[in-house]
Amino acid sequence: MSPPSESPVTSNVAEFTVSEISGALKRTVEDAFGHVRIRGEVSGYRGPHSSGHAYFCLKDERARIDAVVWRTTFSKLAFKPEEGLEVIATGRLTTYPNSSKYQVVIEAIEPAGAGALMALLNERRLKLEAEGLFAAERKRPLPFLPKTIGIVTSPTGAVIRDIAHRIADRFPVHLVVWPVRVQGETSGSEVASAIEGFNAIEASSKLPRPDLIIVARGGGSLEDLWGFNDEAVVRAAAASQIPLISAVGHETDWTLIDHAADRRAPTPTGAAEIAVPVRAELAADLASHNARLSGAISRRLGQERKGLFALARALPGIDTLLELPRRRLDEATSALAGNLRLAIGEKRQDFATKAARLSPGLLQASLRDKRATLRHHAVHADHGMRLRLDEARRRFDRAAADLKPHMLRARSEAARLSLQQLGERLARSEEAERTRRRERLDNAWRLASSLSPLNVLDRGYAIVRDEKDNPLTRAADLEAGMAVSLEFAGRQKRGAIVTDGAASAGSRTRRPRKAARAKAAADDQGSLFGDS
Repeated sequence: MSPPSESPVTSNVAEFTVSEISGALKRTVEDAFGHVRIRGEVSGYRGPHSSGHAYFCLKDERARIDAVVWRTTFSKLAFKPEEGLEVIATGRLTTYPNSSKYQVVIEAIEPAGAGALMALLNERRLKLEAEGLFAAERKRPLPFLPKTIGIVTSPTGAVIRDIAHRIADRFPVHLVVWPVRVQGETSGSEVASAIEGFNAIEASSKLPRPDLIIVARGGGSLEDLWGFNDEAVVRAAAASQIPLISAVGHETDWTLIDHAADRRAPTPTGAAEIAVPVRAELAADLASHNARLSGAISRRLGQERKGLFALARALPGIDTLLELPRRRLDEATSALAGNLRLAIGEKRQDFATKAARLSPGLLQASLRDKRATLRHHAVHADHGMRLRLDEARRRFDRAAADLKPHMLRARSEAARLSLQQLGERLARSEEAERTRRRERLDNAWRLASSLSPLNVLDRGYAIVRDEKDNPLTRAADLEAGMAVSLEFAGRQKRGAIVTDGAASAGSRTRRPRKAARAKAAADDQGSLFGDS
């Protein structure tokens, strides 16, 4: 006999699945630590993931905790996490069941005290300074008297009123205000966009392009001014093609934009004083310069007048200056008459010499020579013409001999024989080409007949076509109730209806052809196929 089986051990402890216990732990942690603030050092931060979420750890000297910042929250953070930065993170604790870990989902993050902010600020300053953004040689001079000034500040604060009032007192110019938030999470991006927006204005735009930009804000704590330490703001200020004045905070307040700007003002009012001169002082300076210029001109004219009088006294009189020219004129007048008579005598002698060469005897002798030369050329011309005429006559006689009737008949007969031979060759070529083409056509027709699917139908096969007369080659193309046509040998077609479109190839059975005929003869139900 076999020993009796032992009964299973029973227990009153409840059983849980892994998912149930993980869910219970998750609810317990979230209920007990729904909202917490954790102080720790950022560790393992490598920037946001490709999904936009950020994963890192918070640690101290004895423990560490995983942290995650979702994408929607990360874009709103005023302070982005950085490796090694001590922060205070606000969020909620939860668990991650897939790896049995707990983590904090961060909703806000801030540096742990002013010391951390200063360390972060100093690290960012050294980084940007190493890139050359604070170099003195890249700073541009400010325009002496700008026509248009662009102001980047809050439109509702006292700063814009102080700047506008101060500029109106000193030298009124056109002001263009780009409204931004000067405190908060988006202040840095708005200020950077404003600087880039002023630089993007074209000279031909309806909105005037500023000659000078003032970035201004009143005083505040380091946290209040943190937006002006944003890296995007510093880079926008350094890349600005328009000279830029930084007037953020009071005289003791310093931000990174002060290093990148072309000029730093201690206060917003000081920026207005730097931007434009005092019109009354310019008018006074102009009047003073005008008075000095008028006095200098008067003194110079007096000195030049005295010098002119001294030179006039040293110059000789008019009679003294004209004495020698007058004597030369008298001598030339006296010699003119004798020279004229001498010139007339020379011209008369030259005329007589040339007139002697034009006597009638000389002219007749020259005429006789010209006539003899002309007769000689005429004889040569007649002889050449006769030669040309003889040559032309000989060529004409040769051409006329070629055009005699018996010559024309001989040439025509030769051309006729040549044309007849060409015709015979053409007829033979046409016949040979026709024979070759007929043989090629017969060969192609025999090949087409051997490849024609209609020959296959003679061996008991059929072609199945759909309603559009397209051939169907697969059983999967047939559906129950589908109308098809069957083409047999001799171009005979019959219509049919598919009774089972889901049958597989393995379930079909082939019935002998004689048995099928016998069954069709026994059943008085007519043929499956109707006329197409």
